[in-house]
Amino acid sequence: MEVAIGFDTSCYTTSISAVDAQGRVVAFQRMLLPVPSGQRGLRQSEAVFAHVRQMPELAQKLRDSLAGATVRAVAASNAPRAEIGSYMPVFTVGVGHARTLASILDVPCYFFSHQQGHIAAGMLETQPMAERFIALHLSGGTTELLLWQNGEITTLGGSLDLHAGQMIDRAGVAMGLSFPAGPELEKLAASWPGPAQALLPLSMEHGGLACHLSGVETQCQRWIANGTYPNAMIAAEIFDFLARTVAHMVRAGCETAAAGQALVVGGVASSALLRRLTEQRLAKMEDGIDLRFGKPEYSGDNAAGVAWLGMQSYLQAKHGD
Repeated sequence: MEVAIGFDTSCYTTSISAVDAQGRVVAFQRMLLPVPSGQRGLRQSEAVFAHVRQMPELAQKLRDSLAGATVRAVAASNAPRAEIGSYMPVFTVGVGHARTLASILDVPCYFFSHQQGHIAAGMLETQPMAERFIALHLSGGTTELLLWQNGEITTLGGSLDLHAGQMIDRAGVAMGLSFPAGPELEKLAASWPGPAQALLPLSMEHGGLACHLSGVETQCQRWIANGTYPNAMIAAEIFDFLARTVAHMVRAGCETAAAGQALVVGGVASSALLRRLTEQRLAKMEDGIDLRFGKPEYSGDNAAGVAWLGMQSYLQAKHGD
């Protein structure tokens, strides 16, 4: 069995993965960065140290799953986006491990953006996507509407202020939930017995390609501080608001790019509640858009997509394409 090893060291998660030539995830290990209670993340220097401490443990576990496998390539996330000047210190840890391993094994080493890895991970072990589709990347550090065309990414829009994951985390931490707050806030929202009332208004621009989230986050903080509504109700309103926002952005992106297929990726997209609400909202629009979500386990920050891109690059080089 031939595999590519991928490393991803984001602001939230340390991860390492192995993917074979058919795009199957052979081994997968990830660990959230430890964030003290009440905080909403780590400084870059703290996150770098956490990655350095956690990666050897994950590599040991990955090795135990790769008996008999031959490593043909190594890959890593080296920047948030595939743009000049895009940089975060956290990614240097994964890059360093990838270069070291590739040198020892004498195999090629490939680098991709964290965002490219997220989109590739969303396509793993699912029905094949078209060569051209809309991608909406939702996470703590990104809310961007993109056009994916044969591996090339074009930005169409996104949030003009706060990111979806930031909104969720800030509201959750204000409620006393742990960081990252997504899973706990989702459970809280699901516990609310009644339907959401759409109390949080959408704020869209550029024909629906862009959105504002900071005003809604401020409103939620006010509700939480004043005890205006139960926390479960506020959580339900947050997920309802995000689903409406996502549905409008996906539709606007498909109309602008004349695309009929959309893929939603990123840590926020792992929420089963958000998926269900978005699918329901988009179905009401009756636009016939083929809306896809990646597997939940590959939606959060992970190295699986990067490993798959590395394997694809190796196979293309091998066959001279």
